[in-house]
Amino acid sequence: MTMDRTHAPLVDPFARRITYLRVSVTDRCDFRCVYCMAEDMTFLPKAEVLTLEELDRLCSAFVRLGVRKLRLTGGEPLVRRNIMSLFRGLGRHIASGALEELTVTTNGSQLAKYADELVASGVRRINVSLDTLDAEKFTAITRWGRLDQVLGGIAVAKRAGLRIKINAVALKNFNEDEFDRLVSWCGEEGHDLTFIEVMPMGDIGSENRLDQYLPLSLVRARLGQRWTLEETDYRTGGPARYFTVRETGQRLGFITPLTHNFCESCNRVRLTCTGTLFMCLGQDDAADLRQALRESEADDALDAAIRSAIDRKPKGHDFVIDRRHQGPAVQRHMSVTGG
Repeated sequence: MTMDRTHAPLVDPFARRITYLRVSVTDRCDFRCVYCMAEDMTFLPKAEVLTLEELDRLCSAFVRLGVRKLRLTGGEPLVRRNIMSLFRGLGRHIASGALEELTVTTNGSQLAKYADELVASGVRRINVSLDTLDAEKFTAITRWGRLDQVLGGIAVAKRAGLRIKINAVALKNFNEDEFDRLVSWCGEEGHDLTFIEVMPMGDIGSENRLDQYLPLSLVRARLGQRWTLEETDYRTGGPARYFTVRETGQRLGFITPLTHNFCESCNRVRLTCTGTLFMCLGQDDAADLRQALRESEADDALDAAIRSAIDRKPKGHDFVIDRRHQGPAVQRHMSVTGG
């Protein structure tokens, strides 16, 4: 006798309930950050990318199956044409109470344009990727970006009422002299801050991740010399481990896929803009949901495909950076899977 799983929550083979979906709505971006992309990127043909209506249907299927948090990512999600229609559509799940949080990770370049619409769609909290407060270094690391545009967008988002968390990738010999400044600036502006270890994903051209890699254990020890970091059990549903900076009152998080494997509590999966579901950021196994999505207007096949994929979710990832592993741990770029 088989159990009817039609209304059962999504639970993986290791008894972890899947309540968090990250969706890459586009692999395109208006920056070319040196740890994320090669400068001369080849993007997906538009014919392979799901329509915004299809993305809404897929996200809504996950909400129906128990996902409580949706994060839209990219590439840069806000450069996709008419992206606000997707935010407005998904906002209905916030209004109904089916979804606890709808949020976005952005490079900040389009925030001045869209902050008010994000709030109107039900977004209350956003993550902004910002690795340096030095204008020249910002252009160097993003290749194409302008710091004043991003800081202006963050200011507009703050005035619109969005809570902002700054994500900074720790890069050896690049921004490690700015960590205290970032903590201080976030304290002054009222933003939380999370440091992230560089992840070995995709070919990034001439850059070498071993040269970029800086363990966050060292970052935390250095920060502890100036700041009082008080442990907290605060969680956002993601992998960061948070402290409170006593001097500023703001939270400081660390995401450490290399120096600390955070997989034991993983509650999330990642969906690409082509309908491919990755059950783990650091593994290549994936499920094609686009076929199930398009073969029927009924949701039975789609729901079954999602459940089948979750049944294959691995226990953990295989990220490693050392001199024996010069290539990326996985071949796809972070911009494909979503940050």
